Parts: sequence; C-alpha cells; structure tokens
Amino acid sequence: MARGTLRIFLGAAPGVGKTYEMLEEAHRLRERGEDVAVAFALDHGRADTRALMEGLEVIPPRQLSYRGAEFEEMDLDAVLARAPETAVVDEYAHSNVPGSRNQKRWQDVDELLSAGINVLSTVNIQHLASLGDVVSAITDVRQAETVPDDVVRRADQIDLVDIPPELLRQRLSDGKIYAADKIDAALSNYFRLGNLSALRELALLWLADRVDEGLAKYRAEQGIEASWPARERIVVGLTGGPEGEALIRRGARILTRVSGGDLLAVHVRAADGVASESPQALEQQRRLIQDLGGSYHIVAGEDPAAALLDFARSVNATQIVVGISRHKNLAGVLGGLLGGGVGTRVVRGSGDIDVHMVSHPLGGQGTGGPRPRDLGRVRVAVGLVLATALPALLQLLLLALNPEQNVATAMLVQLTGSVAVALVGGLWPAILAALWSSLLVNYFSTPPVGNLTISDPQNFLALLVFVGVSAAVAVVVDLSARRSKEAARARAEATTLGDLTRGAAGSEDTVQALLEQALGVFQVRGTALFSREADAGSTASGRQWRLLASAGEIRAAAESARGDAATGDNVEEIDATTRLVLYGRILPASDRRLLGAFGVHLAAQLERQQLVVSRREMLRLAESNTMRTSILRAVSHDLRTPLAGIKLAVGGLRHDDVRYTPEEEQELLATIEECSDRLDALVGNLLDMSRITSDAVNPLLRPVRWLEVIPGALGAVPPGKVRVDLPANMPEIDADPGMLERVIANIVENAVKYAPDSDIVLVGTAGGLSPATLEGHPAGELRIIDHGRGVPAESVVEMFRPFQRLDDTPQTTGIGLGLAVAKGFTEAMGGTLAAEETPGGGLTMVIRLPLSTGMPFDPRRAQAPLEPQSALGRRHTLPLTPGPDAG
Repeated sequence: MARGTLRIFLGAAPGVGKTYEMLEEAHRLRERGEDVAVAFALDHGRADTRALMEGLEVIPPRQLSYRGAEFEEMDLDAVLARAPETAVVDEYAHSNVPGSRNQKRWQDVDELLSAGINVLSTVNIQHLASLGDVVSAITDVRQAETVPDDVVRRADQIDLVDIPPELLRQRLSDGKIYAADKIDAALSNYFRLGNLSALRELALLWLADRVDEGLAKYRAEQGIEASWPARERIVVGLTGGPEGEALIRRGARILTRVSGGDLLAVHVRAADGVASESPQALEQQRRLIQDLGGSYHIVAGEDPAAALLDFARSVNATQIVVGISRHKNLAGVLGGLLGGGVGTRVVRGSGDIDVHMVSHPLGGQGTGGPRPRDLGRVRVAVGLVLATALPALLQLLLLALNPEQNVATAMLVQLTGSVAVALVGGLWPAILAALWSSLLVNYFSTPPVGNLTISDPQNFLALLVFVGVSAAVAVVVDLSARRSKEAARARAEATTLGDLTRGAAGSEDTVQALLEQALGVFQVRGTALFSREADAGSTASGRQWRLLASAGEIRAAAESARGDAATGDNVEEIDATTRLVLYGRILPASDRRLLGAFGVHLAAQLERQQLVVSRREMLRLAESNTMRTSILRAVSHDLRTPLAGIKLAVGGLRHDDVRYTPEEEQELLATIEECSDRLDALVGNLLDMSRITSDAVNPLLRPVRWLEVIPGALGAVPPGKVRVDLPANMPEIDADPGMLERVIANIVENAVKYAPDSDIVLVGTAGGLSPATLEGHPAGELRIIDHGRGVPAESVVEMFRPFQRLDDTPQTTGIGLGLAVAKGFTEAMGGTLAAEETPGGGLTMVIRLPLSTGMPFDPRRAQAPLEPQSALGRRHTLPLTPGPDAG
C-alpha cells in the first residue's frame, strides 16, 4: 500500500487563518470528487471557521476523562476504519490526553499516512522544537506543545498562511480570533506588533531554509553543478594562516550590501599543507565567523583549489573570497609556470561564481621559516660522505671487473650508488653523487677515455639521462621521507591530544588536568595559564597578568603574577588575553604545533567553564525571578486576608454607634492578635526565603544541645500535643540556635497541620550509638515523627519546594514556605533535612547536623527549663508545644 501524502498549513501566530485555509482546501478536494472526511478540527469559537465545517463529513471525536474532566480527541480507530482518501486533522503539534494510543497527534497522523490516507494539517511556527527558546524570548511564553522539526520537514507540501501583523491585530480587535473578554489582554501581550513581526520573520526564514533544502536536493538529483543564485551565499577560503581574519571580515562586508544571505568559511586541509596550518589562527577564525553569524567548515582534498570549488558548488555559492598567495616571488613564478597558485586556479575554474582576490599584509612574504631537514642532520652528513666516497669506490671496482669500460655497465653501477646515497642522505647528497658519478663515467668510460670530452652525442644524452634519473630518485626519496615524518608526527600529535582530552574529561577541573598532563607530554617542570583584562583607560602595556591555573614547579614571578609575569621558557599566546607558559626547557620547533593545538584545547575548556558559570548564574537569576513572582502571587491573597481581619475588628471597636459586651471586645481583640501573628509568621517566612534564594544566609555556628532550642521551637502547641523523647547524653552539634529553632518549629507546625489527630514525637539518638554521618563525618540526628496519612514517595521532592501544599490545601493555611525555609536553613548550617516513611503509616522528618568538635558541654549554657539530666542516660518524656504557624 502506498503511503499517504502530508500537507501542512504553517502559520506565524494563532488567527492567521490556517484552519480556514485547510477547510477551504478540503472543500476544493471534495468538489473534485475526492473522498474527504474531517478527522478532527476545532472552530475555536470563530463563526467563519464553523461555517466551513458544514458540508463536510465529520468523524465524531473520542471522549476521554482525565482528572475529573472530559476531553475530546481524534478517534484514530474510527478514522482508520472509515479510511477516507483525505483526512483533515487540525493542530499537528497537539499533545493527546493521557489514555490515548499515542502521546502526540503527529504520531496519530503518521499512522494515517502509513495506512495510505492523505492528511491535511496545521501548525504554528512557535510549536517547532528548534524555535521554542527563540519564541519564548520574544513572547515571554513557553510553549508546552512542540513537534520535532524533522517531522514537519518530512511533509510532502508546506503552505505558508501569511497576513500582515497589522491586519491580524485588526482581526483580533474585531473579535474574529478570541472572545471579547480576552481581546485587550491578547493585544497588550502576545499579539503586540513587535511580537507578530518577529514571529512572521521566523516563519518566513524557516520556510525559506526548507525551500533552499529542496532546491539543493533537486540540483543533486538532476546532476546540476552550476550555481543558481537564488540566494546570496559567500564562501571564504581559509589556509590556516593569520590572513584568514581579514578574508572573513571582507566577506562579511560584501554580505552587508545585500539583504539576507549566508557567510560560510571553509578550510581545505590538504596532505601537503598540514605543517603550515596554525591551530590558534583557525580557532580564532572559527569564533569570528560564528560571531558574525556564519558557519565554519573543514573539508579534505589533495588540491585545495578543486576542493574549494567543489564545496562552493555543493552549497550553491554565488561568490568566493580568497587571499593572494603568501609565496615569495620565485615560488610564485614557479607556481605560475606549473599552472598557477590556489587563487589563480580558483579563478580559472570558478565558472559563473564570482571570485574576490583579496590582498593582505602577508601576501608575497613567504609561508614561514626555512624548510626543515626532515631526514636529520646526521643522515644528511652521512649522505654527503657517501656522495663523495661511494662513486670513487665503485669506479675502482669497475676498473677491476670491467677492463673494457663498457659505458652502459658503468652508468648502471654508478646509478645504483646514487640511489643508495639518495636513500641515506636525501636530495642534495644524491644530486652531488649524481654529478660526481657522471664525471667519473665520462672520464673513465666515455670515449675518448682519459679526458672529459664526449665525442659521441649518444653518450652525452646517456649522461644527461643518468643525472636526471638520479635527481628524480633523490626527489622522490626526499619527498617520501618528508611525508612519512609528517604523517608520523601527525599520528603522534593526534594520539597525544586524544589522550589529553580523555584524561581531562574524567577530571572535574579539566583545565588543571590538561596542565598536569602537559608536564609529561612536553617534559617540562611547570606549566601555567595566565589571563589579563584591560582596566578602564589602561593601555595594553599596563595590563596585569593573573594566574588562572598552574601545575608542577613554576617560578615565583608566575605565582605573584605581577607586571609582565607571564613569561617563561616557552610562551604560547592562546588569544589576545590568555597565555600558556611552560618552564624547564625550550621546546624544539617540531613541538610548537602540538603546543599550539594544546593551547586551543585549553581555550575551549576555559570557554566551557565560562559557559557553565554563566549558565549557573542565569539559572540562579531565573530561580530568583521565579521566587519573586511566586511571592508576589502568594502574598496577594495571604497578606490581604489577615489585614482585612484586622481592619474589620479595629473598625468595629472604633464604631461609636455600636456597644459591645466585654466578651465581644475580647473576641475582636483576639482576632486582631491572631491575624497579627499570621502576618508576623508570613513576613518572617518570606524574608527567610528571600535570604536563602539570594545566598544571604550566614549562620553563626557554635556548639548547641538539642534541648537548648526545642522548648522555644515548641512554645505555642497545646499541652500534650507533642512529646520529646531524647536521651540524656546526646552530644552537641554545630548549629545556629536561632535557625535551628525555626527549623524545628516549621517542621512541627507542618506535622500538626497535616496530622491533626496524630501524636507527634521528637526522638534523638545518643552520640555513641549514632550511625548518622554527613559526607563521612559523624552527625547528630533528630527525628520528628507523626502517624498521619504521610506523603507519597513521588511527592517528597516537591514537598520541599517553595509554595507547595499537600493536596492543594487552601491558602488560608499558609503559603507553603515552611519546609522550604527549614531545608534552606538546615543546609546553610551544613546539615541535611530528609523525609522518611513512618513504620505503620505517617511521615518522619530527619534533621542531621554535624557533631561539634569544640569545647565540652557546659551545663550552665543550657537554657531549657527541663528536669536535670542523668549521667546514666535516663530519658525524659516531656509534653512540649510547637512554635508559630510557619506556613
């Protein structure tokens, strides 16, 4: 069975007319004789949409119950049984009610498509998963229902339903989108003109990208290599040198001359160009292109010009930006004779793509220092000795074994010697051996023998071939040795960097781990990482270096980090404000590239750490903002209620026309006192929560006995409500007495509130028998036990969050900060607050605080009016009372 086709009507915001267009298309299909049925569609209270539903077959929805309410969902089984040619399914991103077969409606649609049914559906741009954070930042509304972008991209056809933002706001004002009581709020919030314009631009850009993907797919299927300039796209070619920054900025300036377009930077990594790359320069250029809104790419190719052109054609580029050659004049002339440099070949093969050749300060200045002797000085020296001695020894051997002095035999023997010299010493010793051998062959074997004159032209040609073959073999051997050494060095560097990355990934402080591993990799005594920031008005020379991290033995100057302290045996500039310094030995030139790549790894880890810190700060600010919002919402009722009670009672007492009996006056005064107590407890909890969320809680820790704070914490509970069962020899703990009293009072208050018919017991464990620990250290433990209904295990975490009430208890019982404050204070004192199930039913709150290691307990410091403690450990069971309402 052929799979059905999916057609999606995409809109920028609610009310643009997606459902209307979808239903109109359903009518057009029906008029053409196609079997169309409405599987699920909503009119949203809009008369025009409701009118379009008439005349179409509607499959009745399925009724589902969830949390005491009735909901309508698409009856998937009924639609599959009806099997129309085309099904109309509204709201593609909708989340189905629990109890449905699939979690999302787009999954239902996928089943219809698999059954061969064509589907018409709708979706708004804010429901696309990739744009959720962008839409939230624009509208301040987080979308709960989303659909993956790739699911929408798989649609066979996407129609954009677009109207100007001004017209959409007019439709909203006319009551064509929302009910009258929602119009003003919608116009001033989600439907602001700026919001609608931004959402419309998002929808247009997203659809343009999809169209671009379709165009690229079509060109690939049709084998079209020529660029179609449907959209300005500029490709910047990077060599790995410092001139890349200038090329990127030039490409960005070119792109600003047009409205819209893409900027792509591509680095072609060729086999013979690895040694000239600068990892630091490429990393800085990658960041620059991303800051400018472009993208960074790496491709591999033996011919940089061909690879760059292939990439440009694959992305449908319209312009290419390359720099002029950095080779010096002689190298440039040779390159021209051999077909031109990279830029020349790009221009020659660009076809209809415009090419910009950009000059820069490094043009014609050379690509670096002198070419290294990759075979090593020892092998070259041995090769020179062989080039001098071996041809003479071979000629003596020829004189002894070849008295006739055959020219061909002499040339073959001497050629073998030149090849041997090339294998040992490389290019220049081999050329020297070839020239020296040719002279010997000419003197001893070429007629006339005994002088350097050559009478036969064929012998002259043979000597030239002999020298040419020897030089060619020498070049091949030298190039092979160079490539082999570069490949071995690249493998070693890759292995080293891989080991560094794996080792750092397993460490909490990746920067410190990388610095420690660098000690062994580079065989140095110390490593240090420095950073500096310019103060306002300071010059570059006046910036102070700051030591970020170090490993091994570093110099005193580095530890002080004063003035120009960021100096050492090896200094690697990671970026303009960061330096990596190595102490102990000067690295050879062959290790500088590895050091540069190592610096890039460090820069990435520093950037990662900064992002983590920024993320934590943003989360903290978001939590604080959420807390402030929640406080404002909560106190809007809880402050008003007691204030209204106080105002009513005071107004009654001040009313001159009403005479109250003494009992009535006492009742009004009691009301004022009760409401004032509630206000006091409410404001206290709000202040405490504010201090906790702003990290402003500074406990004054000292050795404390549990029995010092319990009486004050239970000072207002009716007699007999709470029992205290503590051993007499409980050790001291380190705590802030005031905070600990609030913790116990809040926990007991919640126990009294939610377990009113249960007895509440405070139980402690003697220090010598206590198994409690905090991060491996001994701790004191107090258990507050009730035998009420308890708390489900899945709700324990939520119970400690602010503004949470069990089973949505009415706000007249507090705003749900009691346990949040208790947990915050306990953790501020270095302890923990946990919840456990009471055996037999109920809830047990466990307070653990570290045991005191200070001075021994002084009985005179105990303030509790309790019976004297027994040295034998006799227990005391006292009826005490809980503290004020902690909400």
